[in-house]
Amino acid sequence: MSIAISGSPPRPMLVFAHANSFPAGSYRKLFALLAPSFVVGAPSRLGHDPAHPVTDGWPHLRLELLSFVRRHAHERRVILVGHSLGGLLSLMLAQREPALVRCVILLDAPLVAGWRAAVLWAGKRSGLIHRLAPVTPALRRRRLWPDLAAVTNHFERKAPFAMWDPEMLVDYARAGTRQEAGQRALAFDRDIEARIYATLPHGLGRMLRDPPKVPIGFIGGTDSHELRLAGMAPTRRLVGANLRWIHGGTHLFPFEQPEATATAIRDLVHAMAPT
Repeated sequence: MSIAISGSPPRPMLVFAHANSFPAGSYRKLFALLAPSFVVGAPSRLGHDPAHPVTDGWPHLRLELLSFVRRHAHERRVILVGHSLGGLLSLMLAQREPALVRCVILLDAPLVAGWRAAVLWAGKRSGLIHRLAPVTPALRRRRLWPDLAAVTNHFERKAPFAMWDPEMLVDYARAGTRQEAGQRALAFDRDIEARIYATLPHGLGRMLRDPPKVPIGFIGGTDSHELRLAGMAPTRRLVGANLRWIHGGTHLFPFEQPEATATAIRDLVHAMAPT
């Protein structure tokens, strides 16, 4: 299943990979802003296809994204844009399949390398990671609401959503839930969300020695807590001058500032892979 907003050739193909627990439909407004410049396609819910299970380091999720690209790109080289989880999967795909990719843009998806990668590996090996954020909160996430209005009300009262664009919050309420026995239920399985967090790749630092053979850019939020935790030094080495910032943006800046995000994506594509 996919979300796609089509432009007309010769617009380049942009494949967008979503963040963990945010199905592609949540980004509808961002896709609409990008559609005049690109043919936009996106896998709907990464990690939910039994043929591509969530395992350590996400190799099957990478193959799921690859499968989507091969089905929809029609032999065109694609621009890969990914938010958080989706950014790392896009980077992994470009490393393995550079002939399919024009460039990669990471949205608040930093490389975890060096001592932080060693700590991550130790947490996975010991099992401690299963008792820490964000794994534990994912398992406790509320799952059911009486109706769509209740979903929207629930999220708009939570601090992480306070800065969201109102249209994108409504889109997330719709795409992030589905009808189930007369109620609205989370569309992104809580166990899958937690498993994705618990199996974050710890070996991506190797890309600093053998980077993908395509241009790579990064757009980060200046107020992103996740970037402070992960550190930016390895990512700066990887992307060089192709680094942009969304001022005042958190880790979820594509939902907070969709217009600024779309502009930054277009500008980076023009800088790295002009048509």
